[in-house]
Amino acid sequence: MQYHFDGFRPGDPRIAPEAGGAGDRPADVDVLIIGCGPAGLTLAAQLSAFPDIVTRIAERKSGPLEIGQADGIACRSMEMFQAFGFANRVMEEAYWVNETVFWAPGEGGKGLVRADRIQDVADDLSEMPHTILSQARVHDFYLDIMRHGPRRLTPDYDRHLAALERTDDPDYPVTARFDGPDGAQESIRARYVVGCDGARSVVRSSLGYALKGDAARQLWGVMDILAVTDFPDIRLKAAIRSASSGSILIIPREGGTMVRMYVELDELHGDERAADRNVTAEMLIGKAQAILSPYTLDVKDVAWCSAYEIGQRVCDSFDDLGTGSREGCTPRIFIAGDACHTHSPKAGQGMNVSMADTFNLGWKLAAVLRGQAAPDLLHTYSGERRAKAQELIDFDRDMARLFSSKSNDPDSSAQFQQYFQKHGRYTAGVEARYEPSMIVREGNQALASGLPIGMRFHSAPVIRLADAKPMQLGHAMLADGRWRLVAFAGQGDMGGPEGGIARLCRALETSPDSPLRLYTPEGANIDAVIDLRAVFQADHRDMDMGALPGLLTPPKGRFGLADYEKAFCPDLKTGPDIFDLRGIDREQGALVIVRPDQFVAAILPLDDLAGLTAFFAPFMLPKG
Repeated sequence: MQYHFDGFRPGDPRIAPEAGGAGDRPADVDVLIIGCGPAGLTLAAQLSAFPDIVTRIAERKSGPLEIGQADGIACRSMEMFQAFGFANRVMEEAYWVNETVFWAPGEGGKGLVRADRIQDVADDLSEMPHTILSQARVHDFYLDIMRHGPRRLTPDYDRHLAALERTDDPDYPVTARFDGPDGAQESIRARYVVGCDGARSVVRSSLGYALKGDAARQLWGVMDILAVTDFPDIRLKAAIRSASSGSILIIPREGGTMVRMYVELDELHGDERAADRNVTAEMLIGKAQAILSPYTLDVKDVAWCSAYEIGQRVCDSFDDLGTGSREGCTPRIFIAGDACHTHSPKAGQGMNVSMADTFNLGWKLAAVLRGQAAPDLLHTYSGERRAKAQELIDFDRDMARLFSSKSNDPDSSAQFQQYFQKHGRYTAGVEARYEPSMIVREGNQALASGLPIGMRFHSAPVIRLADAKPMQLGHAMLADGRWRLVAFAGQGDMGGPEGGIARLCRALETSPDSPLRLYTPEGANIDAVIDLRAVFQADHRDMDMGALPGLLTPPKGRFGLADYEKAFCPDLKTGPDIFDLRGIDREQGALVIVRPDQFVAAILPLDDLAGLTAFFAPFMLPKG
């Protein structure tokens, strides 16, 4: 962490100095968030970093979530948690999904046998593990960030959204009316509203949108239990398909003893709904015992149970502009998470994709509200995230079908296992790729072949030059709304004045076309909007920190203290080299543009200042 730039400050550095209006609940806000689920809290945590953005978040429930339902945390979400600063807390508490086992009927359909055991997260898929932790704990970590931010943001609980409407007010064009506790009513005017209010979203209904799709009519039960069993893989993620009793998915939980079981029940018929079956814990336990036979399952306690119908549905648009022409229009109302896409929980993607929705939206709203980017930037949210939701629904439909296929089919178990292994990168959340747009530009991919344009920046080990700290390069990319320029040096460049990195720094400092000069506000730190980092090929012990260009040790803060955390070298001690891992052209080097949500936006040659300027020009606004 970096702090003290504006003077020594004792205490917990995670608690930001209070901004003006901290703790206030004004009737006029920049962003109004409806719903305190994972999507809403991700957005609130992102916006809470900006003291100049006024945010409120309202929740119909009477208080914070206590028992989580969506508890699988993909590797990509862990990378995002690292950017927010609480990945280590999750890793300390969570169950780590290290291996997955597959069980199938034994010979002649009798009993169960372990068909395979595989590594859950492939090598170099991510530096982060796949974990399981109560959704309520994830909420707790987000709430900590919000209350420790400069505006001391906390939710307004027990607020029921009664109406939402667009108005002619040019400053606050959306008005929300709430019914509060004891019959109290409140109206809030907002520049932007984001509906994160679940599958029965009032915000979505106010837009006249509907979730479209099909239901598989397959009923499943889910329960978190404490049990005594002789099933040998109870502490491994296990997909079990019996000969005649159905299937079960076992997900070990945090704490060392609890497990979650997804239990296949019967198909629904006609207009029947999951609630019509009156599924009880006893019913689920009996079904689980039958599937696991001849192994025994003695359930001592049921922490939570429910039943659900598999269905995959998505909205046509994720903002209030719909699917028509967007020319000259600015979206003011957005929907995210279950409000705009629903699917089955077994792939473990619901919470993860919901958080990814608002991580995508948050920095865009902040950039527009802070006058850094044109409102047209907001058009990219619906396009990017709806495409990802549709991909998830297609994947979920196939996985649900394979999982529920008849177990007496001799090929069905093998097909499911092959599908699971093939799509391991997808379920880890690292396969998401955004199509070309104003903030994703193709070209020069060969300069960094292992950092695909449109996909998340794949971190790798490095050594920070100034203090020889081994770290992940991606961990320098915090959830602070800034763009990153990651400059990979060419062969032989040691940071001296004739090297490619020094020439890039001179251009960024002196050229009138430099994005740093065009977009950095007067009096702000030089990296306030666009943050430059450099990675050299040499061993860190052979480098001279004093020979680096000044832009890699820039003065910052009230005292003009140097920032020593801009330059890195490969971790040659433990290896492999980041240049080899990520396919960086060793001769030429590369300049990688990374979005504030950590996705690779473009790749350029180090000397292509014109290309860099052209990338930002369509959506960034020059400093006022």
